[in-house]
Amino acid sequence: MKEKLFNAGILMCIGAMLLSCTSDDGVECAEDFTGDLSANEQKLVGEWVLSGIVAAKELDLTDDNTDNPSTDLFAQYAECKKDASYTFGEDRSYAYELGKYEEDCEYIAASTGTWELASQNLSLVSSCSLQTTVLEFNEDSSQFTFSEIYSVTEVTGTVVQTRIDFTYSLMP
Repeated sequence: MKEKLFNAGILMCIGAMLLSCTSDDGVECAEDFTGDLSANEQKLVGEWVLSGIVAAKELDLTDDNTDNPSTDLFAQYAECKKDASYTFGEDRSYAYELGKYEEDCEYIAASTGTWELASQNLSLVSSCSLQTTVLEFNEDSSQFTFSEIYSVTEVTGTVVQTRIDFTYSLMP
C-alpha cells in the first residue's frame, strides 16, 4: 500500500511523457532545450536527492497493525522508495533515477532528457514530451519543493485526496 503513492507519482510523470509522445503523423515532439544556462539556472546544476515527502492530511501507509497516521510520508516509506534523485547538467541534460544508491531494490528506473528553469518553472523534455513543474527554493537554494494533488489509498483501503509536497536537497 505504501508503495502505491510513490509509484503513482512516478507513473504520473511517465504517463505525462507517454501521452504527449507522437509519431510521424504530422504532430511534432517537444524539442530538446539547448543553449547556455542563465544565472538563475546555475543553482540547479548538480545532484538533488529526495529528502522529504509531506502530505497536507495525515495518512497511514504502513502495514504495522497500528493506527498511526502522519503527514510525514517519507518516514513511512521503505528505503528503496526514498532513493530518488535528479541530476541536472550544465549542458542542459538531466537524469531522474530511482533505486540508484540502495542495494537490493527491486524497482530501478531512470529517465533522461533536457531541462530549462524559467523563473521558478522547471521544464523537462524526455521521450518526446514536455512536463513543467513549479519549484519553490529555500533561502540558500539548497532545497527545492514541488507539490501535486494525489488520491492516496491508505493501508485500510480508504482513499484520501490530498496535496503532497516533494522536497529534494542538493548533494554537497
